[in-house]
Amino acid sequence: MNAITYADPIASLLGQWASGLNLYSILFRLALAFLCATVIGCERAHKRHSAGLRTFIIVYTASASAMMLDNYCHAVNGLALPIISAASIISIAIISENSFWYSSRNQIKGLTTGFALWASGFIGLSIGGGFYTAALLSFVATMLCLSVLPSAERYLKDKSNHFEVHLELKNKSNLQDFITTIRRLGMTIDDIEINPAYINSGLSVYSVSFTITKEELKKYKKHHEIIEALSTLEYVSHIEEMM
Repeated sequence: MNAITYADPIASLLGQWASGLNLYSILFRLALAFLCATVIGCERAHKRHSAGLRTFIIVYTASASAMMLDNYCHAVNGLALPIISAASIISIAIISENSFWYSSRNQIKGLTTGFALWASGFIGLSIGGGFYTAALLSFVATMLCLSVLPSAERYLKDKSNHFEVHLELKNKSNLQDFITTIRRLGMTIDDIEINPAYINSGLSVYSVSFTITKEELKKYKKHHEIIEALSTLEYVSHIEEMM
């Protein structure tokens, strides 16, 4: 069986020192991990997510350090299994999972940030292992997902004939009036779920899924325009789209 040989383009461009494990390569890898973490961390902090600048710097640099330590153990002691790197990724996965939570409006929060932390762990390992090209390409892809694609995602969702809203009615008896209004507008209700978090609040709160069936609405109305129209109903206390 032939051994797989790979020469990282960036490492080849920098010189032989970048491929090996020495003082200069260690400093370079940690600096690169710190730089990538700073960019993503600032983006998350700017959008006021719980995992911000410090969290991403710790994940990146710790992952890079774990991989370099595994490489050192392999070179010195012949330890073939990347135990430290595997442990770091498992730890990051557990932390990422714990960052998911449900808001009072039954929306999952922290999902993108959690997976960004998980992906950051792998990018950090790539940097620590000297796979600079793969790490930077993964970093760019992650940044595109976090900063560019949300706009495209919102555009596609706004063009969809299906959407879901968080609905707060002033009284439980107003639900039938709301359903009648929806049908009159040319939409159908796919599902209605009462939100238990508001049981003792005095409000009747629901998660409602719609399908737009009227051709005029499909062509000319956006979700936020429909929601703005529904918010003017006297018995609607609050309504917003769930993303």
